[in-house]
Amino acid sequence: MSQPSRKISLTGIQSTGDPHLGNLVGAIRPALKLAESYETMYFIADFHAVNAVRDPQQLQHNIRSVAATWLAAGLDPSRTIFYRQSAVPEIFELNWVLSCVTGKGLLNRAHAYKAARDRNIEAGKDPDDGVNMGLFNYPVLMAADILIMEANVVPVGKDQVQHVEYAADIAGSFNHLYGDKYSFVIPEVLIPESEKARTVPGVDGRKMSKSYGNTIPLFLPENKLKKLVRRIPTDSTPVEEPKDPDSSSVFQLLELFGPDDLVAETRKRLEAGGMGWGEVKNQLFEVLNTELAPMRERYDELMAAGSDLDKVLAEGAERARERASRVLKSVRSAVGIDA
Repeated sequence: MSQPSRKISLTGIQSTGDPHLGNLVGAIRPALKLAESYETMYFIADFHAVNAVRDPQQLQHNIRSVAATWLAAGLDPSRTIFYRQSAVPEIFELNWVLSCVTGKGLLNRAHAYKAARDRNIEAGKDPDDGVNMGLFNYPVLMAADILIMEANVVPVGKDQVQHVEYAADIAGSFNHLYGDKYSFVIPEVLIPESEKARTVPGVDGRKMSKSYGNTIPLFLPENKLKKLVRRIPTDSTPVEEPKDPDSSSVFQLLELFGPDDLVAETRKRLEAGGMGWGEVKNQLFEVLNTELAPMRERYDELMAAGSDLDKVLAEGAERARERASRVLKSVRSAVGIDA
């Protein structure tokens, strides 16, 4: 008797900015772990990024950098379908069909649009000042990303739950109209374990975030990584005096990435006195560099001209289109285009 196929987990990856330690812990590793229990599909949301990145060369770099990052972090393209959103044109045809069954009132309530509108109203501007249709229709394109791949679950942070709920609502609207001919899989939210884990601190002690400018980029050259770690602010408690390890982002980072025995010994020495923050910073650098050096080497290989990066993405797109074309054929038939 054949085993039932595993459920599909779909992850969309933003192609904006350089990846940092917080991304590795909070997004990349939890997503890669899902391959153990789901059929996984990861796509780079490059057309979504057009609404945020207006420099074509920067966008192209971001796309390649994000792809190289995930591969360097351990994504296995033979096990997971990995593709660029822009390489699957079926997504954009489905986007139009879904737009035709999506109420404007639903999109009026989307978080990103409401936030932009509220800012305008507070500033005394027209509510839709500076709002383009890419922002307004963003939830529909995201629904197309999800539904075209028949995803059962979509791992998202708590601030993105609405996107999956909208995809489910839009799928329900389509199924109500055309369900006797074709019905979409209704996707569900999957909150990753990382959402329940501790936050990765930035170099200033706040949550590590590009918006705070406090990140530790994943692929800094070794000498630059060392300088950045050495610049992390610490208090001026003398070496010989006891210190509170948990008050320092240096120790908190060491606790996240260091081996348990090293972390335990360092905590003991700090609390007893006789250990300075400079020594802890040296430990943190060694721990981070040991972990990141192999990833950095692989990343540099993939980013180099003539690497197999484009081949990997092209093969992933071919596999993704096999599924997408089958779904779109059913949708076209259901609505009467190819009936």
